[in-house]
Amino acid sequence: MSEPGFWDTSALVPLCVKESKSSEARKYLDRYTPVVWWGTIAEIHSAVWRVMRDGKINQAQARQAIISARWLEATWQEIRPDEAVRDTACELLDRYPLRAADSLQLAAAMVWCRERPAGRPFLCADRRLGEAARATGFSVFSF
Repeated sequence: MSEPGFWDTSALVPLCVKESKSSEARKYLDRYTPVVWWGTIAEIHSAVWRVMRDGKINQAQARQAIISARWLEATWQEIRPDEAVRDTACELLDRYPLRAADSLQLAAAMVWCRERPAGRPFLCADRRLGEAARATGFSVFSF
């Protein structure tokens, strides 16, 4: 049985869209059951359609990627938006050079672990977010 780990959207997209990071992401999926931020499914949709508009996949592949995302959604635990997530996100923005969406991801991870990130897995393919997660104490798995 796999243990829970917090997955940033950047780590989930390779599970939906075939790319160089996909095989590594699948290995992590076998080990860590996704815990995600409430807005993750919308971020995956955005990433998939952006990749299609950039000509890297066709429309049929994009539709299949969305089906894969919806399958993943049925398996993950979701951290809902609330004042604790919002307030933590603002505090993280004071300390780290993050975009607002990334601060919400990291704040959701902090709420998930009850602000005790030491040793907790954080899966991420975004360098800046990974650095901030590492600085807060998460065990970051980047690819």
